[in-house]
Amino acid sequence: MDARFTPEQDHIRRTLRELLHKRCSPGDVRAAVDTPAGYDPALWTALARDLGLPGLALSEAHGGVGGTTTELALAAEELGRALAPSPLLATAVLATPLVAALGTDAQCADLLPRIASGTLTATLAVPGACLAGVLSLTGEPRRDWAGGGRAGGVQAARREGGWRLYGQVGQVLDGHSAQLLLVAAHAGGYARSRTLLFLVPGDAPGLVRTRQTSLDATRPQARIELRDVPAGLLGDEEADVGACLARTGDVTATVLAAEAVGAADRILELTVEHAQRREQFGRAIGSFQAVKHRLADVYVQVQAARSAAYYAAWECASTAAASAIAQEGERVGGLALAQALDSLRTAAAEGIQLHGGIGFTWEHEAQLYFKRAAGDELLFGPVHRLRAHAADAARIFDTGEVAV
Repeated sequence: MDARFTPEQDHIRRTLRELLHKRCSPGDVRAAVDTPAGYDPALWTALARDLGLPGLALSEAHGGVGGTTTELALAAEELGRALAPSPLLATAVLATPLVAALGTDAQCADLLPRIASGTLTATLAVPGACLAGVLSLTGEPRRDWAGGGRAGGVQAARREGGWRLYGQVGQVLDGHSAQLLLVAAHAGGYARSRTLLFLVPGDAPGLVRTRQTSLDATRPQARIELRDVPAGLLGDEEADVGACLARTGDVTATVLAAEAVGAADRILELTVEHAQRREQFGRAIGSFQAVKHRLADVYVQVQAARSAAYYAAWECASTAAASAIAQEGERVGGLALAQALDSLRTAAAEGIQLHGGIGFTWEHEAQLYFKRAAGDELLFGPVHRLRAHAADAARIFDTGEVAV
């Protein structure tokens, strides 16, 4: 394993950091989340047109850069440092791999180039309140997770004019602004019960989208209601949606881990800078041994999380996860995400403590990092369940004994 980054990967990170430093200050972040879209469309256009972020892990045949999950993770790390609100996670990480893996040639040719150029944003809508469970991060989803033919969830019915969807999804990342929704719905009734993915345009008749108030404003969510909404089937009816969602979950966890590492690294930098400036008893508080020990512990934890995130990205890239998402391989994204979320939560909590009275105020940016840590754990965790599922998958606690 060669752990060194290529010159191209270093260039992506350096260029993105410079762009975000100029156009994504804490004031810019606060202004962007208050817009109807929840992000700055001009910044998103720059990220897509100048840096090609939505197409980093897409092949050149589909208009992408031809990179891997590693490049996407490095970009996410820089976005995490700035807490930059953007549709990158929903579009390039959740939706795009599913379209590439399950879509027909015609669907891929139509959708992927527009996603790569940034002119089409997309997201994944799955019923229930636990996206982590559907992506197999905290456990294997139940067979009837999309509704199972009963009330609730999302149901798909075949009509003469095509498929129609009915139901509601409560937590959809960027669901209020995405131009394309990938909706998971139950179809087939009891006899042929199965879950399929459907393509729903953002302006489809009968689709009602409502932005929700969320703990982390930089990660906007929406509730969508489907009232006899026309939809197109993604791929064919024989597709193994569950396996593709599980592999998508590993890629998602890897990218999220890198993003959390970037956020943890930045709040640690802010805390160290404050400790060097803030004086108490005639000395900078950073000179006190107790403060040094606390910051050193956070630094070690952040570096360990970075190593785990980079390894997970390398593993995803080595199995060509972005283009062949159904391939089997070692899935370490969930464990890397647990480590990264734990480090971000610790770094944010210590940052608020060591900033003193200003750390928990609404005006200071430290609280934004704490909310990112808490919000991500609610959406994709909690940490102990991520670790428990990873341990179960690796059979760490399997004694191998056979009952007689």
